[in-house]
Amino acid sequence: MSSVRRKRVVVLISGRGSNMQALIAATMDPSFPGQIVGVIANKPDAPGLETARRHDIAAIPVDQKAYDSREAHEAAVLDALAELDPDIVCLAGYMRLLSATFVQRYAGRLINIHPSLLPLFPGLETHERALAAGMRIHGCTVHFVTERMDEGPIIAQAAIAVEAGDTPDTLSERLLRAEHRLYPHALKLILDGTVRMTNGRAVVESRRRLSEEPDGLPESPLMLVSPDARRG
Repeated sequence: MSSVRRKRVVVLISGRGSNMQALIAATMDPSFPGQIVGVIANKPDAPGLETARRHDIAAIPVDQKAYDSREAHEAAVLDALAELDPDIVCLAGYMRLLSATFVQRYAGRLINIHPSLLPLFPGLETHERALAAGMRIHGCTVHFVTERMDEGPIIAQAAIAVEAGDTPDTLSERLLRAEHRLYPHALKLILDGTVRMTNGRAVVESRRRLSEEPDGLPESPLMLVSPDARRG
């Protein structure tokens, strides 16, 4: 009996790659429709590279300091990606802006996770800005990457409650747990064809539910709600 080919996933990181670790954990399940075949970091001492090696995943440092220009460094990253031949590229704390050439090369196959409920709070310091705005909920978003930073079509989101006394650190720590649930969920939506990018939009191909948690949540696979947000 022939088995279905698991799609090839490459993760780009700059640091410890905690979301990368969540993706690795998910893809260790043989039923998951993808496998991580490589991790590329722009810093040779990124702790996430060692995590990848411990899981027998190709760990490839492409040191940004070894290149005279952003363009030269990005060309080297693209060369490394070409060798790995990914179906999907996941950004997981990759702290480099990507050029239009890079984005166009992987259009519809390049995704990112951002720590806010986009389109709210693009960019940095999202937790501080959510608290300053008096938000009652906060969240994270997985989206397709386009040439405009943090403005690509939304694949899936997760929300948590903002609690009395929250600081940016406590909010960040709690949201990170939601990110670790959301990113594998969103990646699965892409890999199994539930969501794809068409004409610059995220299109849902199927409304089947991927999670069977009996929690009364909407059956749409495009929103996860953290347990933190379910508390009365």
